[in-house]
Amino acid sequence: MPLVFASISPHPPIILPSVGSSQDRAQVKNTIEALENLGKKLKEAKPDLIIISSPHPDWGFNVPLFFLAQNFKGKIEPILIGLEEPKFYFEEGKNLYLKISRGPTPERTFERVGIIASGDLSHCLKEEGPYGFHPDGPKFDKAFIEALKKKDIETILKLDEMYPEAGECGLSSFCFLLGILKASGLNWQPEILSYEGPFGVGYLVANFKF
Repeated sequence: MPLVFASISPHPPIILPSVGSSQDRAQVKNTIEALENLGKKLKEAKPDLIIISSPHPDWGFNVPLFFLAQNFKGKIEPILIGLEEPKFYFEEGKNLYLKISRGPTPERTFERVGIIASGDLSHCLKEEGPYGFHPDGPKFDKAFIEALKKKDIETILKLDEMYPEAGECGLSSFCFLLGILKASGLNWQPEILSYEGPFGVGYLVANFKF
Protein backbone atom coordinates (compact mmCIF):
# COMPACT_ATOMS: atom_id res chain seq x y z
CA MET A 1 0.00 0.00 0.00
CA PRO A 2 1.40 3.42 -0.87
CA LEU A 3 -0.28 5.26 2.02
CA VAL A 4 2.07 5.52 5.02
CA PHE A 5 0.82 8.60 6.91
CA ALA A 6 -2.43 10.53 7.34
CA SER A 7 -3.33 13.41 9.62
CA ILE A 8 -5.56 16.40 10.33
CA SER A 9 -3.81 19.69 11.09
CA PRO A 10 -5.14 23.13 11.99
CA HIS A 11 -3.63 26.13 10.25
CA PRO A 12 -3.84 29.32 12.35
CA PRO A 13 -0.93 31.65 11.51
CA ILE A 14 -0.84 32.72 15.17
CA ILE A 15 0.89 29.46 16.11
CA LEU A 16 3.89 30.34 13.96
CA PRO A 17 6.83 31.85 15.91
CA SER A 18 7.12 34.57 13.28
CA VAL A 19 3.47 35.64 13.74
CA GLY A 20 2.14 34.88 17.22
CA SER A 21 3.63 36.34 20.38
CA SER A 22 4.96 34.06 23.10
CA GLN A 23 1.79 34.85 25.07
CA ASP A 24 -0.40 33.88 22.10
CA ARG A 25 1.48 30.67 21.53
CA ALA A 26 1.31 29.76 25.21
CA GLN A 27 -2.49 29.66 24.87
CA VAL A 28 -2.22 27.02 22.13
CA LYS A 29 0.56 25.02 23.76
CA ASN A 30 -1.33 21.75 23.39
CA THR A 31 -1.83 22.32 19.65
CA ILE A 32 1.83 23.17 19.08
CA GLU A 33 3.05 20.16 21.06
CA ALA A 34 0.64 17.86 19.23
CA LEU A 35 1.85 19.16 15.85
CA GLU A 36 5.47 18.65 16.86
CA ASN A 37 4.58 15.08 17.87
CA LEU A 38 2.83 14.59 14.54
CA GLY A 39 5.92 15.89 12.75
CA LYS A 40 7.96 13.12 14.38
CA LYS A 41 5.44 10.53 13.18
CA LEU A 42 5.66 11.91 9.64
CA LYS A 43 9.45 11.71 9.71
CA GLU A 44 9.27 8.10 10.89
CA ALA A 45 6.84 7.23 8.07
CA LYS A 46 9.40 8.40 5.46
CA PRO A 47 7.01 9.36 2.63
CA ASP A 48 8.47 10.39 -0.70
CA LEU A 49 5.33 12.39 -1.52
CA ILE A 50 3.18 14.54 0.75
CA ILE A 51 -0.28 15.54 -0.46
CA ILE A 52 -1.78 18.40 1.53
CA SER A 53 -5.36 19.60 1.13
CA SER A 54 -6.51 22.99 2.38
CA PRO A 55 -9.43 25.40 1.86
CA HIS A 56 -7.00 28.33 1.97
CA PRO A 57 -3.82 29.08 0.01
CA ASP A 58 -0.72 30.45 1.74
CA TRP A 59 -1.11 29.78 5.49
CA GLY A 60 -3.44 26.86 4.83
CA PHE A 61 -0.42 25.00 3.47
CA ASN A 62 2.45 26.85 5.12
CA VAL A 63 1.38 26.46 8.76
CA PRO A 64 1.06 22.65 8.86
CA LEU A 65 4.12 22.23 6.66
CA PHE A 66 6.17 24.38 9.07
CA PHE A 67 5.44 21.97 11.91
CA LEU A 68 5.19 18.68 10.05
CA ALA A 69 7.49 18.81 7.06
CA GLN A 70 9.87 21.75 7.45
CA ASN A 71 12.89 19.64 6.53
CA PHE A 72 11.10 17.30 4.14
CA LYS A 73 13.20 16.56 1.04
CA GLY A 74 10.59 14.80 -1.14
CA LYS A 75 7.77 16.21 -3.29
CA ILE A 76 4.88 18.21 -1.82
CA GLU A 77 1.65 18.39 -3.80
CA PRO A 78 -0.86 21.01 -2.59
CA ILE A 79 -4.56 20.57 -3.35
CA LEU A 80 -6.78 23.62 -2.86
CA ILE A 81 -10.26 22.73 -1.65
CA GLY A 82 -13.08 24.77 -3.19
CA LEU A 83 -16.69 25.48 -2.27
CA GLU A 84 -18.29 22.20 -3.29
CA GLU A 85 -20.02 20.20 -0.57
CA PRO A 86 -18.08 17.73 1.62
CA LYS A 87 -19.54 14.72 -0.22
CA PHE A 88 -17.93 15.97 -3.44
CA TYR A 89 -14.49 16.03 -1.82
CA PHE A 90 -15.05 12.65 -0.20
CA GLU A 91 -15.49 11.23 -3.71
CA GLU A 92 -12.51 13.24 -4.96
CA GLY A 93 -10.41 11.64 -2.24
CA LYS A 94 -11.49 8.17 -3.31
CA ASN A 95 -10.64 9.00 -6.92
CA LEU A 96 -7.20 10.29 -5.95
CA TYR A 97 -6.41 7.13 -4.05
CA LEU A 98 -7.22 5.04 -7.11
CA LYS A 99 -4.58 7.05 -8.98
CA ILE A 100 -1.85 6.82 -6.34
CA SER A 101 -2.53 3.13 -5.65
CA ARG A 102 -1.42 2.23 -9.16
CA GLY A 103 2.13 2.73 -7.94
CA PRO A 104 5.15 4.33 -9.61
CA THR A 105 5.27 5.12 -13.32
CA PRO A 106 8.04 6.72 -15.37
CA GLU A 107 6.38 10.09 -14.70
CA ARG A 108 5.49 9.35 -11.06
CA THR A 109 8.24 7.65 -9.09
CA PHE A 110 6.86 7.95 -5.54
CA GLU A 111 6.12 4.82 -3.55
CA ARG A 112 5.27 6.11 -0.05
CA VAL A 113 2.54 8.74 0.29
CA GLY A 114 1.61 10.93 3.25
CA ILE A 115 -1.63 12.92 3.48
CA ILE A 116 -2.21 16.08 5.54
CA ALA A 117 -5.74 17.51 5.69
CA SER A 118 -5.38 21.14 6.71
CA GLY A 119 -8.33 23.02 8.20
CA ASP A 120 -9.91 24.51 11.29
CA LEU A 121 -13.17 23.58 12.97
CA SER A 122 -15.78 26.15 14.04
CA HIS A 123 -14.89 29.86 14.11
CA CYS A 124 -17.92 30.61 16.32
CA LEU A 125 -16.88 29.22 19.69
CA LYS A 126 -16.65 32.53 21.58
CA GLU A 127 -18.10 36.04 21.40
CA GLU A 128 -14.57 37.42 21.04
CA GLY A 129 -13.82 34.99 18.23
CA PRO A 130 -13.62 36.02 14.55
CA TYR A 131 -17.33 35.42 13.87
CA GLY A 132 -18.73 35.87 17.37
CA PHE A 133 -20.54 33.04 19.14
CA HIS A 134 -23.13 30.71 17.68
CA PRO A 135 -24.37 27.53 19.41
CA ASP A 136 -23.77 25.58 16.20
CA GLY A 137 -20.04 26.15 16.74
CA PRO A 138 -19.35 24.01 19.81
CA LYS A 139 -22.02 21.53 18.73
CA PHE A 140 -20.28 21.05 15.38
CA ASP A 141 -16.86 20.55 16.93
CA LYS A 142 -18.12 18.02 19.47
CA ALA A 143 -20.14 16.14 16.82
CA PHE A 144 -17.20 16.00 14.41
CA ILE A 145 -14.75 14.68 16.98
CA GLU A 146 -17.22 12.09 18.30
CA ALA A 147 -18.11 10.92 14.78
CA LEU A 148 -14.43 10.71 13.87
CA LYS A 149 -13.70 8.56 16.91
CA LYS A 150 -16.51 6.22 15.84
CA LYS A 151 -15.40 6.31 12.17
CA ASP A 152 -18.93 7.47 11.39
CA ILE A 153 -18.29 8.94 7.96
CA GLU A 154 -21.99 9.09 7.11
CA THR A 155 -22.60 11.57 9.92
CA ILE A 156 -19.47 13.59 9.14
CA LEU A 157 -20.66 14.09 5.55
CA LYS A 158 -23.87 15.68 6.87
CA LEU A 159 -22.41 17.95 9.54
CA ASP A 160 -22.51 21.06 7.36
CA GLU A 161 -26.26 20.54 6.99
CA MET A 162 -26.78 19.75 10.67
CA TYR A 163 -24.85 22.80 11.89
CA PRO A 164 -24.97 25.34 9.05
CA GLU A 165 -23.90 28.29 11.23
CA ALA A 166 -20.80 26.62 12.67
CA GLY A 167 -18.47 28.74 10.54
CA GLU A 168 -16.03 25.89 9.93
CA CYS A 169 -13.46 25.85 7.15
CA GLY A 170 -11.99 22.37 7.33
CA LEU A 171 -14.83 19.89 6.83
CA SER A 172 -14.40 19.42 3.08
CA SER A 173 -10.63 19.06 3.49
CA PHE A 174 -11.15 16.42 6.18
CA CYS A 175 -13.69 14.60 4.00
CA PHE A 176 -11.15 14.55 1.17
CA LEU A 177 -8.79 12.70 3.52
CA LEU A 178 -11.56 10.35 4.66
CA GLY A 179 -12.31 9.52 1.03
CA ILE A 180 -8.68 8.52 0.55
CA LEU A 181 -8.77 6.35 3.68
CA LYS A 182 -12.07 4.76 2.61
CA ALA A 183 -10.71 3.82 -0.80
CA SER A 184 -7.48 2.49 0.68
CA GLY A 185 -9.27 -0.34 2.47
CA LEU A 186 -6.87 0.11 5.39
CA ASN A 187 -8.13 -0.57 8.90
CA TRP A 188 -7.45 2.99 10.04
CA GLN A 189 -7.97 4.20 13.57
CA PRO A 190 -8.21 7.90 14.50
CA GLU A 191 -5.99 9.20 17.28
CA ILE A 192 -7.01 12.60 18.68
CA LEU A 193 -3.78 14.30 19.74
CA SER A 194 -5.28 17.62 20.83
CA TYR A 195 -8.29 19.90 20.57
CA GLU A 196 -8.62 23.44 21.89
CA GLY A 197 -10.19 26.77 20.95
CA PRO A 198 -8.79 29.60 23.09
CA PHE A 199 -9.32 32.22 20.39
CA GLY A 200 -12.85 31.14 19.43
CA VAL A 201 -11.69 28.80 16.64
CA GLY A 202 -11.49 25.02 17.05
CA TYR A 203 -8.03 23.56 16.46
CA LEU A 204 -7.90 19.79 16.04
CA VAL A 205 -4.75 17.71 15.63
CA ALA A 206 -5.37 14.07 14.72
CA ASN A 207 -3.27 11.17 13.55
CA PHE A 208 -4.55 8.11 11.72
CA LYS A 209 -3.00 4.78 12.61
CA PHE A 210 -3.10 1.82 10.24
